[in-house]
This record gives sequence, C-alpha cells and structure tokens, in this order.
Amino acid sequence: MSERFTLAIDAMGGDRAPEIVLRGLELAAERHPGARFLLVGDEPRLRPMLAGLRRAAAACTIRHAPDVIGNDLKPTAALRMRGASMRVAIDAVAAGEAEGVVSAGNTGALLALAKVVVKTLPGIDRPAMAAIGPSARGDVVMLDLGANVTCDARNLVEFAVMGDVFARAVLGLPSPSIGLLNVGAEELKGDDRVREAAEVLRASPLAAQFRGFVEGHDLTAGTTDVIVTDGFTGNVALKTAEGALKLVGDLLRMVFRSSLAARLAYLLARPALERLREWLDPRRYNGAVMLGLNGVVVKSHGGTDAEGFAHAVDVAMDMVIHRFNDRIREGLAALIAAGALPGRRLAAAQ
Repeated sequence: MSERFTLAIDAMGGDRAPEIVLRGLELAAERHPGARFLLVGDEPRLRPMLAGLRRAAAACTIRHAPDVIGNDLKPTAALRMRGASMRVAIDAVAAGEAEGVVSAGNTGALLALAKVVVKTLPGIDRPAMAAIGPSARGDVVMLDLGANVTCDARNLVEFAVMGDVFARAVLGLPSPSIGLLNVGAEELKGDDRVREAAEVLRASPLAAQFRGFVEGHDLTAGTTDVIVTDGFTGNVALKTAEGALKLVGDLLRMVFRSSLAARLAYLLARPALERLREWLDPRRYNGAVMLGLNGVVVKSHGGTDAEGFAHAVDVAMDMVIHRFNDRIREGLAALIAAGALPGRRLAAAQ
C-alpha cells in the first residue's frame, strides 16, 4: 500500500466475537503491515486479549463501546443504540476517522445503520449487497443479495455499474462481463423492469460488457463475471447455493464412510478432494460488501473463523485501495452523460 488508512472494526459482532475478530486481525496485520484498525468494543475485555496478539496490538487503537447489537435485534431498535460497537464503528466512517468498517454482526442492523449514518452516494437510489462465489470458470460477483427485496429498472442498472467496479477492484478483471438474471435468456422473457434495464445497458457505456439475460444455472457455469438481480431473487439464489454445497459435502462424507472399499477409495481420492475443499472453502468468499454508500461497509459471516474474518478485512482493503466509491461516481457520470440512466435523481447525481 502506498498510503496508510484506517478501517473501523466491530470487535463485538459475530457468533464467536471478540476472539475470532482479534485473531482475524492478527492475520490481516501480518498480510498488510501498513494497515491500521480502530477496534471498537468492550475495552476492559479487549485490551488483555489484544496484548497476546503482537501484530494486531501494534495495528489497533481501541475505542470503548459498552453495548452490543444482538443478532435478533430489529434494525429499528439498533438505530437507537448509540453506544453499541457497530454504531460507534459506523460513526467513525461517517466522521472521516476511518475509510471503511467491517462487522460480523446483525446484517439488517448493519445495513440500516449504514444507510442512515453513512448514507448513499449521490445518484445511487439504493445500496446493494454484493459477494463473490465460485463457478466453473472462476470467481463470480453477484448482487443484490438481500438489501432490496423489490427493485425497478434504474436500481438494476445502478447495480450493474457497482458490480462492474467491484469486479475490477476485487477480482482484478479489466473488463468484466455482466448478465441480468432472468427466467430465460431470450429477449422477450422476464418482466418489464428487467427488460427495461437490459435495454438501458445495451445502449450504455457498459454495452460491450453486457451479455444480456442469464439463467440460474449460469451462476455456477461462470457465463458472466457479474450477475445482477433484485435482492429477493439474489438472496434465494445465495441460500440455495449454500445449501447445495452443504448437501454435496454431506453426501460425499456418507459415501466414503459407507464401506471399507469406499474408505480405501477416499484415501486414493484424498489429494483431489483436498483441492476441491480449498476451492469451495467458504472462507475464501467471506465478506459481502454493501455497495453504493459514502464509505466502505463489509459484512463478514457471523459464524466464520479467524481466516474468514481476515478475508473480509482483505476485501475492505481492496475497496479502499482501488478507490471503489470514486470509480462508482465515474461510472454513474458516464451513464448520465450518455443519457442512459432511466428515471429518478439525475439532478442529485450531477
């Protein structure tokens, strides 16, 4: 990194916080020696634990926050908890003390707080949640994954812009291909909003990257680098994929334990299975990003381990280093200049 920056870390969010969070920061500090973290949480609990982690201790400044937003707390109630670790960490981003925040806490509360405190970028109607997943042709970006249950054509076009920038920043792709998730690949398939979004993208500066409609099987086929959809469909697709991966793993274990011959076959297949396990390791894909906000906001899976949390920190760092929000502004400006964005808030974007 050519310049130092600070990430705010919600130390108390997640199933096994703060232990996993601190161990994850120890790994992240080793990977990124210049990183600085504003560690937010229960200081009397955090300080003795941090003392045993040399790299993390050198990189962290602790800010006391006595309260914790529980996983079952409603977003409206979370908005009132000004002393909670998640809120104090997000406040640091809004105040310019940190360039981004990473939390493994309550997803709904994090999104609500980010929208109210950090706010959306000018010209962005709604933020979207994006994440990376595996496919037959490499990693794939998908958004929205649940932030917006319903979307209109403009939202989908904005998601395409944000997904393009995300794939460039995190996956390092110079010109990522983009697809709109639909019930069929034919141009006449889908509802009005999806067809309108497709027409806009075909006439926009992203036209060369837009591949049209993709279907459910294209998520794992890797047909496009970026898949755009509404939050309802995206969340269902994400949870289905997670369940399918778990089912495959459970079935493989059942098969290889079913007989002596199967156990012997496992010994022969073990090197290949280890490679498969590493490829599909959910820790590699930990770190969903809330795009379209006036700061970097990354949601780590609540049940991840230290390696997974460190990966979420890596994602946040990539977003800051590659000037993610500036590039979203540039992408929106190009669409507006081309007269490509439909509907609302063009004046705000300008």
